[in-house]
Amino acid sequence: MFRLAHISDVHLGPLPDVTYRDLASKRVVGYVNWQRNRRRHMHDAVIDTIVADMKANGPDHLAITGDLVNLALDGEIEMAKHWLETLGSPNDVSVVPGNHDAYVPGAFDKTCRSWAAWMTGDGVNTPVDRNTFPYLRVRGDVALIGVSTARATAPFMANGFFLEGQAEQLRDMLDATGKRGMFRVIMIHHPPVRGAVSQNKRLFGISRFHKVLHRHGAELVLHGHSHVPSLFFIGARKTKIPVVGVAAAGQAPGSSHAPAQYNLLDIDGEKDNWRIRLTRRGLTGPALPPSDLQTLELGVEAEASMARAIPGKV
Repeated sequence: MFRLAHISDVHLGPLPDVTYRDLASKRVVGYVNWQRNRRRHMHDAVIDTIVADMKANGPDHLAITGDLVNLALDGEIEMAKHWLETLGSPNDVSVVPGNHDAYVPGAFDKTCRSWAAWMTGDGVNTPVDRNTFPYLRVRGDVALIGVSTARATAPFMANGFFLEGQAEQLRDMLDATGKRGMFRVIMIHHPPVRGAVSQNKRLFGISRFHKVLHRHGAELVLHGHSHVPSLFFIGARKTKIPVVGVAAAGQAPGSSHAPAQYNLLDIDGEKDNWRIRLTRRGLTGPALPPSDLQTLELGVEAEASMARAIPGKV
């Protein structure tokens, strides 16, 4: 059995010192949002609690699906690197960037340079940049494929982009690992599902992503961005692929969003007979430790009952 942990939307704080020059961009909108909202509801103590509980459950690997920072300030990017170092070896932690990690032009390149160790495919020695996504890591029978949808956008926009260049490489990776009988996990920040988020936050290229998976297959998709513990299915009728979202890892109880959670995915079996147990663990109150919130079997036989129980199926 392979145990995969999944967190997203960490939004590490507090913000470092911000200059007027820093705010002469889209960052001024994000800064106001931080001061009015995120500062009150996103807490490092919450993240520490979630990470400690996650480590206690002994995952074999950790997938982080983006938005480690808030405004992609230089100080934030460096702080996130130090935080990643506390999680374990880069060999055991895989990251894909989110829209906040590419908040303004130039930020994405800095993120790639700083977090390269956690976003590099097996055997790849070239510098990480937007052209090195998707990347592939193989751990046992599990293939971890990191897709980037991150790009700087206009104020009040948080869209992601999945373009043909990544689609072509993703097809090849899925085919190669599928022939080896591997359990293929795609990590992506924006949910590749219509209606999962508002129009100003949606992914451009959803149809392209669906076509790739319809034709080339996958066993699991993990995403963030929505701050919602969600479950969708995509793919051909007989080969439905679960698409799993998670609440923001730093979200304190008391806001309109679900309190901080993480996913544990226990993967067992073999090609055409994979078994996946999804356990959502998280906070239920300010003074309560994380606990099991939901456990689901994501096998083909369980799909009908899950579709009735879980909102958001497509």
